Amino acid sequence: MKKSFLILQNGVVFEGLSPDWQEEVASGEVVFTTGMTGYTETLTDPSYAGQIIVFTYPLIGNYGVGSEDGWESEKIHAKGVVVSTSSPHFSHYLATCSLQQWLKTQGVALITKIDTRAVTKYLRTSGATLGAISISENPPAQFDDPNQTNLVASVSSCKRSDYGNGAKRVIAVDCGMKKNLLRHLLEYDVRVTIVSHDDDFTEENYDGIFLSNGPGDPTQCPKTLEILKKAMRKKKPIFGVCLGNQMLALAAGAKTYKLKFGHRGQNQPCIDVETGRCYMTSQNHGYAVDEKSLPKDWKVTFRNLNDGSIEGISHRTLPYFSVQFHPEAAPGPTDTKWFFKRFAELL
Repeated sequence: MKKSFLILQNGVVFEGLSPDWQEEVASGEVVFTTGMTGYTETLTDPSYAGQIIVFTYPLIGNYGVGSEDGWESEKIHAKGVVVSTSSPHFSHYLATCSLQQWLKTQGVALITKIDTRAVTKYLRTSGATLGAISISENPPAQFDDPNQTNLVASVSSCKRSDYGNGAKRVIAVDCGMKKNLLRHLLEYDVRVTIVSHDDDFTEENYDGIFLSNGPGDPTQCPKTLEILKKAMRKKKPIFGVCLGNQMLALAAGAKTYKLKFGHRGQNQPCIDVETGRCYMTSQNHGYAVDEKSLPKDWKVTFRNLNDGSIEGISHRTLPYFSVQFHPEAAPGPTDTKWFFKRFAELL
């Protein structure tokens, strides 16, 4: 290991250690996640594209990294990893390599021996910020801002894929779709066609639309929004998750805004507005729906109990609904997996 630095855009610097193979500067948006486990699923979640992830739990890597069967996509999408202690040894019987070995293979920057508590407290005060992991204490000439680009285009599938042989056909719009979403959909009597974010499927025969999770600012995806607006005229069931929630709101005429430091982790409490029941949810997003801009024929269905932000919306008469959290978990609680059954019953 060698001395390295986590450099924030405003000049704040945290000193740590990085593997000796690490040379290039990794730049992106610095965010924190509160999950105690599930780092493999977190790092392979396409929603983290362009971000440097600060893990608040002090020990990461103790159970190693298993095969791709446990990943949420084919590779790590995060730009960098910040931890207090990175375990060089692993104990799980299914693990094939250590976290550090995996990051090296994937070419993802790591900085350890960082006071992640101090970094998190700073981000909670000042908000998510741009930053870089570097072996030099000098800031890079320019910090990469992932929210200024269409990140969805970089993680969306470029060709169609068909799964299942059920009676109902679901078009799944891939904005960075996690594998566990597909697994949950296929538990029902459906066949799923995964299409790219810019694939116009509106003239085809289908029974419902699923809008997946994804990274970045949803307003950077004009083509996806254009297609979704056309699809909504057919009044067929639509179910959105995470970015899909924001996309559905934008297509309905609402607006979105950037949260101060976002919601990331597996312990986010959300309340069902109608029943008063609370659920623990898994989340990963930096944007939310602006409630004041929501059209009158839409309603808020879920709220975040920490800050009151919108966590779910639905149309008052048409079969359109979405949630900001991840009902499929991976990692996290599965308290809200019943949303997939609700969607299947609407088809």
